[in-house]
Amino acid sequence: MSKSEKKLFLLDAMALIYRAHFAFSKNPRINSKGMSTGAVLGFTNTLVEILSKEKPSHIAVAFDTSAPTFRHKQFEPYKANRQEQPEDIQMAIPWVKKLVKAFDIPCLEKDGWEADDIIGTIAKKAARENFTVYMMTPDKDYGQLVEEKVFLYKPAFMGNGVDIMGIPEVLKKWDIERIDQVVDMLGLMGDAVDNIPGIPGVGEKTAVKFLKEYGSIENLLKHTHELKGKLKEKVIENAELALLSKKLATIDIDSPVAFDEESLVFHGPNVDEVKAIFDEMEFRTLAKRMFGTETASPTVELSGEQLDMFATAAKEEEPEAIIPSDKGSIANIPHDYILINSPELIKSLIQYLSLQKAFCFDTETTDLDAIEAQLVGLSFSYIPHEAYYVPVPEKREDAQKLISQFKEVLENPNIIKIGQNLKYDMLVLRKYDIDVSGPIYDTMLAHYLIDPETRHGMDYLAERYLNYTPVSITELIGKKGKNQGSMRDVALKEITEYAAEDADITLQLQKILAPLVKKDNQEKLLNEVEFPLVEVLAAMEFEGIRVDKENLAEFSKELEIEIGELEKEIYDLAGEHFNISSPKQLGEILFDKLKIEEKPKKTKTGQYATGEEILSRLAIIHPLPSKILDIRELQKLKSTYVDALPKLISPTDGRVHTSFNQAVAATGRLSSTNPNLQNIPIRTDRGRLIRKAFVARDENHVLLAADYSQIELRLMAAFSKDETMVLAFNEGKDIHAATAAKIFKVPLEEVDSSMRRKAKTANFGIIYGISAFGLSQRLAIPRKEAAEIIEAYFREFPGVKKYMEECIEKAREVEYVETILGRRRYLRDINSRNMTMRGFAERNAINAPLQGSAADLIKIAMINIHEWMKKEKLKSKMILQVHDELIFDARKDEVELLKTHIPRLMSDAIKLGIPVLVEVGTGNNWLEAH
Repeated sequence: MSKSEKKLFLLDAMALIYRAHFAFSKNPRINSKGMSTGAVLGFTNTLVEILSKEKPSHIAVAFDTSAPTFRHKQFEPYKANRQEQPEDIQMAIPWVKKLVKAFDIPCLEKDGWEADDIIGTIAKKAARENFTVYMMTPDKDYGQLVEEKVFLYKPAFMGNGVDIMGIPEVLKKWDIERIDQVVDMLGLMGDAVDNIPGIPGVGEKTAVKFLKEYGSIENLLKHTHELKGKLKEKVIENAELALLSKKLATIDIDSPVAFDEESLVFHGPNVDEVKAIFDEMEFRTLAKRMFGTETASPTVELSGEQLDMFATAAKEEEPEAIIPSDKGSIANIPHDYILINSPELIKSLIQYLSLQKAFCFDTETTDLDAIEAQLVGLSFSYIPHEAYYVPVPEKREDAQKLISQFKEVLENPNIIKIGQNLKYDMLVLRKYDIDVSGPIYDTMLAHYLIDPETRHGMDYLAERYLNYTPVSITELIGKKGKNQGSMRDVALKEITEYAAEDADITLQLQKILAPLVKKDNQEKLLNEVEFPLVEVLAAMEFEGIRVDKENLAEFSKELEIEIGELEKEIYDLAGEHFNISSPKQLGEILFDKLKIEEKPKKTKTGQYATGEEILSRLAIIHPLPSKILDIRELQKLKSTYVDALPKLISPTDGRVHTSFNQAVAATGRLSSTNPNLQNIPIRTDRGRLIRKAFVARDENHVLLAADYSQIELRLMAAFSKDETMVLAFNEGKDIHAATAAKIFKVPLEEVDSSMRRKAKTANFGIIYGISAFGLSQRLAIPRKEAAEIIEAYFREFPGVKKYMEECIEKAREVEYVETILGRRRYLRDINSRNMTMRGFAERNAINAPLQGSAADLIKIAMINIHEWMKKEKLKSKMILQVHDELIFDARKDEVELLKTHIPRLMSDAIKLGIPVLVEVGTGNNWLEAH
């Protein structure tokens, strides 16, 4: 997934439960068992609203525990003023946890830490991994965590709409200049709810006045001599209390909770478990809207109208649910699913398939990994509600004999093959000597173009477009994990129904999605780019790439030695042995013993901060921080890449087979998983050496890498037609140096490396709508200087500014933007009243056409290269696509031919009217080739 698509919601459970409780307190909901269900219903409404309206890719809910926290140890009366937890809330908490788990969402909690510490820690870690994070809570204290990609999401309540707060909104709300001053405000004012004392007599106005004048509590206490009267006395008398209050109000972003990206992915609810809870709670309206069924017993409604989380008065007005009502299923929709298990029936089925213009097919296998999977069965459908299942024997020889009978019809170039995620089925069948041919129609890819930012799985599409709930795989083989069964163990009758249903439902979906694709003018893109690319990607995944295990093992040993040597150097510099991995012990060495910095920064827990940013700054004045950074980098390289890659080598052929994801990034870009080759580090010398382990298949081959140079800047020049930028590319100038010469107003020959670096960052940042704040952070320069660079940039490249403004203006009219081939990115928040949401949409209006067009370009190139190599009957293979780069396993006797034609096919994929430069290199490994 590309960085703009990873959207994480973190919900503060207790804050939302309390809010729901008070929303229903005057008009409570009691079910027939006498249970008060308002708090659970209110929380459920909130959760469903988020899932259906915001569509997070990742989500988690954080809970407090009953254990004392580190704050209680620092200040015994912490939260002592709070009233005893209402009985309704005590009852609601375990039900909310059950409900969250039923939605297959992780519950996060840790004894000794509060939910806000857990959310703060995960939010910061996720933001560093290019997530956009929304902390969902009504708690104002979370404002201290807000940064460029982390937002406070205050839910709708009692008639007020959702309030999303980014940096500008938080600063405005508190009337402060910096985000870190939120904790100073809390420290000065105190917090009656949490029994944080603050300075008695200091309210919001006085706190704002102090911070405008002195910037922080610490600086205020240095200047108490400037204060007057009773206020001066109060500040002096309560100085320690103010510092303690600030500490208590500071959210700990280093709490001991791991950030596991995969575990936070939202795959959808467990329908049966959610139904069971709704039945127990008697959420009749919500159950009907989500599942088309009502709960068993009527709810006892008190005081007539009910209040919920989203309106001042409503009768259980739930938000739009994820799952539509009046569901069909295999149990209530007439169907004819037939088992084909004799030679006569197989022959008859093949004859009927050969007469069709199109048919749908699906494979049942033993593994999600197509390279390792064995066929269990094939299903076919060509008439809605009618399908056929062919079981495949376990013994390989018998399986091959049966499957070969379908070779002719599956390879028939005149029959359209319909399927869901056909690349998987094509890969599995390749191992049985079947090369699926002819036009294809992949429902997953069709929906990807219709609505790129939602899910595209068959179950989801069936719910959304057919009002149908398919049989769940977990009903057959259980949930994911070590105890999950195999499709081979499923009874023949059950697997027939399940597999045939897959083919039938996919056929029905194709008939619904095809007109929608046509309505959105996406047919050409689908038929000429996305569908032909499936064959290309299947071929690339099937080939895989050789990884030199010996090289990695040797590299691992080298890293181990280097890490050992660095440890010795660190101990020598420190003058003692200590746990280098312990931030606490490291902080004590740096600041207590070596006193590297006079006033070191501390974390929320009171220990010294030793993050990368701080160590990088201190590395200039002392060698120890630099060594710590070095050892951290080597340890991460070793564990994450060098020692992990050999485990991904396929036992089948000894090669690594990444999976290319065609329907993940909303921009149209491809991504890869298992392994994720997009994330192999290339910015450091040591990181780049990972590529050395990816090698040519044998001594008769080399790796050839072909890479688009600065393609998105060239696309910007082509789209904006900015005269200066177009001229620079046409004359073959160094675009970053040319930009630096323009914005710093110096001759080209006088541009130094610092100017060029700033210009390069501006070039790539500005086309993605970077703010002065973002540019200042990236370049480590004052915001004013960053603003001046952006201003100078637009002054020198007026065509770029005009184009960006036109993109936004057009997007406001139609609420989407398009790439060079018409790929759409919908921007439904472009006219939002919320400044933060609107700002996101405006930045996407500028960069989505660039990223998407770059994706269109390389996809067309891949299709053309694949066809050319097939036509020429070349033995070389295209094996990888990473960002704007293509990698080939090239036979040595074909290298010169490839070097001639591949750059041409890449450059000519789409005519831009701007020179498109492709750089080509070869080598025995990826590092040499790149």
